[in-house]
Amino acid sequence: MHIPFYLGTMEAFVTAYTQSDILGKLIILGLVSLSIICWVVLIQKIWMTRQIENISQSFHKAYLINKERLLHLDLNELPKPKNRSIPHPYAEIFSDLKSKTIEVLNKNLHFSTQRTGEQKAEAYLSPDDLGIVESFVLTTISAQVKRLEKNLFILSTIITLAPFLGLLGTVWGILITFSELGNGASASSNMAVLGGLSTALATTVMGLIIAIPALVSYNYLKNSVKNYSSSMEDFLYQLLSSVELHYRKVDV
Repeated sequence: MHIPFYLGTMEAFVTAYTQSDILGKLIILGLVSLSIICWVVLIQKIWMTRQIENISQSFHKAYLINKERLLHLDLNELPKPKNRSIPHPYAEIFSDLKSKTIEVLNKNLHFSTQRTGEQKAEAYLSPDDLGIVESFVLTTISAQVKRLEKNLFILSTIITLAPFLGLLGTVWGILITFSELGNGASASSNMAVLGGLSTALATTVMGLIIAIPALVSYNYLKNSVKNYSSSMEDFLYQLLSSVELHYRKVDV
């Protein structure tokens, strides 16, 4: 009966596990654990990245429609994620820029009222004020980048750890094999020899199978975060342009 390739491969790993000694079994179980952790983190981060990108695009479109009343917009009027566990960087940027701009405008209005004595004095933003708002929101962007990169160190750790753990299994399996052969065992009949060879080959393959997707996904996610960081900065400067257009005092 023909056995499908993937079933035959799984059977080979199961056989290697059953024929291994205690340390060999622990190494294989460690590699299986790394594989599970890798795929859980990978799927969760990719799903979250896609959700963030989608909600950010919707938020940006809503901003373009309502940019004429930027400081009068409420976050409840704008798109937000369906799942509260999903970060919403664009909303954080908008909220912090709005609160800081209003704070600076109120400070300028209070100063202008005290200086002129007029209750209806108008508040404006100077270039220095805009610089203050920009610096404040840039710290928000930096915090959001750190939040997006959370748990990526797990993938980078697996990239390094999995091949080394596989190499440990390889060396240990070969050591067991030569040890049994040195004691006069026959490679065709002794289970310990076959177990050592199985451990050596299985752990090598498992280490590479785990490390390769972890490496690809880590580079993909790091590049996604880098591109999204640029998008957040672009969004910030669009907001600043709208604020400057409405609230910067025109020099006469």
